[in-house]
Amino acid sequence: MPLLIGTSGWSYDEWVGPFYGDERGMLRRYVEVFPTVEVNSTFYRYPTSRLVRGWYRAAPPGFVYAVKLPRVITHEKWLRLREGVEEDLERFLDLLRPLAEKLGPILIQLRPKFSYERHLEELEKFLGILPDNYEWAVEFRHPSWMRSETWRLLRSHGVAYTIVDEPLLPSEVEVTADFAYIRWHGHGRRIWYDYEYSEGELWSWVPKVREAERKTEKVYGYFNNHFSANAVKNAVEMLKLLGEATPEQLRALKRIEEFRQRVLRPVGMRPLETYGEGLSVADLLLRFTTTSRLMRAEGMDEREVEVVRADRGYVEARVRGYTIEIDAEGRVIRHDCDDWRKGVAERRMCKHLARLFLSLQEELAKGLLERIWEERDEWRFEAL
Repeated sequence: MPLLIGTSGWSYDEWVGPFYGDERGMLRRYVEVFPTVEVNSTFYRYPTSRLVRGWYRAAPPGFVYAVKLPRVITHEKWLRLREGVEEDLERFLDLLRPLAEKLGPILIQLRPKFSYERHLEELEKFLGILPDNYEWAVEFRHPSWMRSETWRLLRSHGVAYTIVDEPLLPSEVEVTADFAYIRWHGHGRRIWYDYEYSEGELWSWVPKVREAERKTEKVYGYFNNHFSANAVKNAVEMLKLLGEATPEQLRALKRIEEFRQRVLRPVGMRPLETYGEGLSVADLLLRFTTTSRLMRAEGMDEREVEVVRADRGYVEARVRGYTIEIDAEGRVIRHDCDDWRKGVAERRMCKHLARLFLSLQEELAKGLLERIWEERDEWRFEAL
């Protein structure tokens, strides 16, 4: 009985170091470790035929791609047939044809406001147009769907209920198709998937996975907590607890653990009084940025950094024409590059911030980075 566990996505800069050797050939490295992956990018945009053919060529026989349905269908048109979603669906399936036998479930992830009371009719009609030669799974985000009527509807169409671990819904093992689909999102405070599962939390899922195995022909499972390569780590740890981890997966886990021992504070532990002693500025920066961003920062010319003011209370600088303000008293960092804006919610530092800290006097840089880390729940990252 197949048990296929992997991660949601594979192309993350912050996996360079703990999981990947460099940025090149991420997918080819990924498929050496895991038997399946959930493709996130299809949610945001339709893939090109060339890209899909590339996915096919990169994976060995037996590898399975699960893919997310485009958000134009689920989030922009709310599954409404009158808005042309049947044509949108046909276009998407046509683009996926090159995957052929490597295509697994197609995930229909619904909006959090898509509720049973208001949108049941749209879901019923949409399920009615799904071709039955594909595997389909629905992920609900609204608690109103947690009822027996939902399970009967999904079973009547052979569509899997997506079993989730997240803050919005209970982790109920409902099996409504001949396969089960599980997604581990995490329980992060600011972002769900900025989270690392503990061994105890993973152990609590072992009987649930076994239950799903008993009730279905195969089980797909994906960890969506991609920050700091937590998804890779937790996926292998889950397989290890299930007695299914391969030697290659265990080697990947060991690499992540060794990487963290060298440069990172273990996620989820309280900061230690002595942690950070002997670490370089670059080591400390890896708490806030990715290896690839740090490498790009180190490659920048020192002459591109102009420090206007620098002391323990306030730093103002310009890096490649961009402005950076670090207000230690107000516990806020302000910056204006696009990469910074994208990472504000995740409190991730871009290459310009990394370059600035590398350029500051070492004692000042380390002191600020230690303070930001220890007071991280109080600091704000803002866009200028």
